[in-house]
Amino acid sequence: MGVRKDLRTAKRRGDLAARSPLTVIKDGDVVREVRAEPLVTPATTGSTADIPFANAAEAPDAVVMRRKSGATWQPVTAAAFAREVTEAAKGLIAAGLEPGGRVALMSRTRYEWCVLDFAIWAAGGQTVPIYATSSTDQIEWILRDSGALLLLAETAENAVTAEPALAALPHRPHVWQIDAPPGEKPATAQLAEIGREVADEEVTKRRTSLGPDSVATLCYTSGTTGKPKGCVLTHGNLHAEAANTVELLHPLFKEVTGQTASTLLFLPLAHILGRTIQIACLKARIEFGHCPSVKPDELRPELRSYRPTFIVGVPYLFEKIHDTGRETAEKMGRGASFERADRIAVRFGEAYLGKFLETGRGPGLGLYLAWGLYDLLVYRRIRKELGGRLHYAISGGSPLDRRLNLFFYAAGIVIYEGYGLTETTAAATIIPPLGPRPGTVGRPVPGTAVRIAEDGEVLLKGGIVFGSYWNNPAATDEVLSDGWFATGDLGRLDADGYLTIVGRKKDILITSGGKNISPAPLEDRLRSRPPVAQCMVVGDGRRYAAALVTLDPEAVTHWLSVRKRPSDTTFAELRDDPEMIADVQKAVDHANESVSVAESIRRFRIVAGEFTEENGLLTPSLKIKRRAVAAAYGDDIEALYAG
Repeated sequence: MGVRKDLRTAKRRGDLAARSPLTVIKDGDVVREVRAEPLVTPATTGSTADIPFANAAEAPDAVVMRRKSGATWQPVTAAAFAREVTEAAKGLIAAGLEPGGRVALMSRTRYEWCVLDFAIWAAGGQTVPIYATSSTDQIEWILRDSGALLLLAETAENAVTAEPALAALPHRPHVWQIDAPPGEKPATAQLAEIGREVADEEVTKRRTSLGPDSVATLCYTSGTTGKPKGCVLTHGNLHAEAANTVELLHPLFKEVTGQTASTLLFLPLAHILGRTIQIACLKARIEFGHCPSVKPDELRPELRSYRPTFIVGVPYLFEKIHDTGRETAEKMGRGASFERADRIAVRFGEAYLGKFLETGRGPGLGLYLAWGLYDLLVYRRIRKELGGRLHYAISGGSPLDRRLNLFFYAAGIVIYEGYGLTETTAAATIIPPLGPRPGTVGRPVPGTAVRIAEDGEVLLKGGIVFGSYWNNPAATDEVLSDGWFATGDLGRLDADGYLTIVGRKKDILITSGGKNISPAPLEDRLRSRPPVAQCMVVGDGRRYAAALVTLDPEAVTHWLSVRKRPSDTTFAELRDDPEMIADVQKAVDHANESVSVAESIRRFRIVAGEFTEENGLLTPSLKIKRRAVAAAYGDDIEALYAG
């Protein structure tokens, strides 16, 4: 198991809990508010920009990162990283970046992203992240709204996409390309070259002029319901998130594994979760590397190569790892064996968790023996796929299916679920060390308070909460009141301070019979079962809930192969195939297990195509754009309620 014997004690859990005591406020029997004391004193001086330079001064030879070079991961020392940051910062100053100026950074997750982000700060600027997959319209809006005067684009393709946006702006930002065009130097080399005449002292002067209240970044929301809003996050916000999260989790990661903690970052750094994890790792000198892709087939080789001790991902990743295990077993003619391994893992995880939390007796001898057998046959293969050293994972973005969480727990990987938004600088709650509770998103991050409003909305307060939306005071006033941020999510707190998210306030469907249905929990469970790729629950103003379902192309290929069907089987044939309908129905049944009969999905329709970011139906953080999906599949929705 991922948690070692010497730590499986009530005393140890109590020691860890005592480090960040909770205050629980009740209204009768209902928990209304939970507050967690900070583990780190709020910053009163300095900024995030100081981290590379503090590392270089205190431990110049410490390896803070590993950078992929060919097939190997080359070490990057604290001194070398600080030197590269300084060179890029001097180049930005030479290029005209003024203190407080904004620089747009459009790139996938890679080493240069990290260098340039810290260089912008060291030069006294503010970073405006743009997803590498953004459209021309999205780029134009963010550049226009933020007023960014410089753009750092990763590839020639990114530069081409941005060109019409640049042409439409009153002041055209200068563009540097991280991957150099033929015959040119990459952006970091160009910046180092033009910044040679800028004194190091100028960088030091600008960097040391920053404080906790200085704006660090404008992070734009995913824009599921309209134009993205720029969240103004300060260096104090970033410090509150990174410092408290590291102090909460890092001691456990080191003590339990007996290894030097390390991670591979693959979430987009334009997303606040990946970004704050990067900052936290640098602050704690936790070694990390970068991978530009979250696609499982491209990520798995990098995990096996880098061999991290923990990762930060989204439910989709863990779903795909689980599905790949099933598909591999089926190709070997051992599909039934994997299904038994899956059931044993869930039973064992549930029983073991009960023993660990002292709420049950734990697994019996027969269950232990079965677990031992499938650990040899299945679970160790899962660990090997993730590099072989992985003990922990952090999952965010959307709820992780409880059964899937228990599966990985039995496989020796503890998944810490968390919850947060761009407006809260990433995680506002997280499962605490040695306090797993699958199905919840944990307790408040130290220094944070969670309150449940009368209508069930989750409110958050603390050093992680942003101060405003850029150029949008009306939107700011809608969500901020007396320091409390109204998330728009619905949730509940238990007596131990754990938060459970039950849905999105604006997404609630009200049937013609007056039943309120939260689609998100149904969608999360439905999406966790192959062959489903994406789905959307509908039913507002209708007699019952129904669902649009898309098929995962990889799962379909595997499904056809196992059944020895032609690989060129058409979508129409698949949609009407009784076996395919039965398999999707199993996924629907799994989703319906989590709700009452009145809230259950009564009908579903397999629809053509996919919901993707490229076709405008998903946000970069993989959230459904409900209005866009409803417009694109209007006829299919009507068909669900015909007759």
